[in-house]
Order: sequence, then C-alpha cells, then structure tokens
Amino acid sequence: MTISMYEVTIPTLNRGLTVLDGYLDEAARYASEQEIDPSVLIQARLYTDMMPFSSQIQRASDTAKAAMHRLLGAKVPSFPDTEKSLDELKQRLAKTKKFLNSFSADSFEGSDERKVEMRFGPLQGSFAGKTYVLQFLLPNFYFHVTTAHDILRNRGVPVGKLDYLGALDLK
Repeated sequence: MTISMYEVTIPTLNRGLTVLDGYLDEAARYASEQEIDPSVLIQARLYTDMMPFSSQIQRASDTAKAAMHRLLGAKVPSFPDTEKSLDELKQRLAKTKKFLNSFSADSFEGSDERKVEMRFGPLQGSFAGKTYVLQFLLPNFYFHVTTAHDILRNRGVPVGKLDYLGALDLK
C-alpha cells in the first residue's frame, strides 16, 4: 500500500485546523458560561516566554500555508496576525482551509522528492519533500495544535483527548 503526499498533507492539515476550530467553539462556550472576557483565553499562555493561544492558531495556519509553497511552489496568501476575537480566529482557519482545498491530488505529483529549503532559527539546509513533511511539517503543525489544547486545558476549558483526536473514520 502506498500513501500519497496529498493524503499525508491536505486531509491531515484540514483535520488539525478543524480541531482548532472546535477549540475556538469550546473557548467561546466556556467564556460565556464562566462570564469571562474571551480575550483572557485568546491571550492565555502556558509560560511567559511562550506564544499565546491566538498565536498558536496563527502559527498552525501559517505552517499549513507555507507547506504548499515549499512542496508545490504555490503563492501563499498573507494573513496578518491581527485577530483579536475568537470569531476572527475562526475566519482565519476557514480561509486557510479554503486555500488548502484549492489543491488537487495531482498537484502533489513529484512533491515527495522536491527539494525543500529550510531556514528556521539555527536549522538551515534542505529536505526531500517527503522528509520535510514527516520530520518538520507535521510535528511543527501538531506542536501548535497541542499547545493550543494545553493552553485551554490550563485555563479550565473542558477539552480532552477526544477533542484533540477529532472525528475519526471508524469502519
């Protein structure tokens, strides 16, 4: 059995973005029930030197978009990091998913071997496309999804492992 680069990227990234969208719904529900300003959750951090919840959403979005440039040479839309509300963050996720869904499986032809240049802090060099996806893209993307989850849990929002896993294609 083989798995395509499309299958490893587009559905997987969309799944994570859908999980984040659910977290935004849970954050809104929690803020309303607890009668707290949603900005408290939007700006919440796990630690002072870590990015807030809003930035975790933004970085997941940026990571997904940038992958399409690195793997396909696609022009990536710029979304300024100006979201101040849960609804604005939801809109960003929707725009990211729309961008991802504009690519067909055929557009990934040859992307497994495409040379991907990386300059990320001290990390500099190149990957083959499939190595980039497995060693950098997906771990980095899920780092931000996981951190968003952990920030909400830390603030008392009742999200758990099943929320993180999202809808499963059980047979």
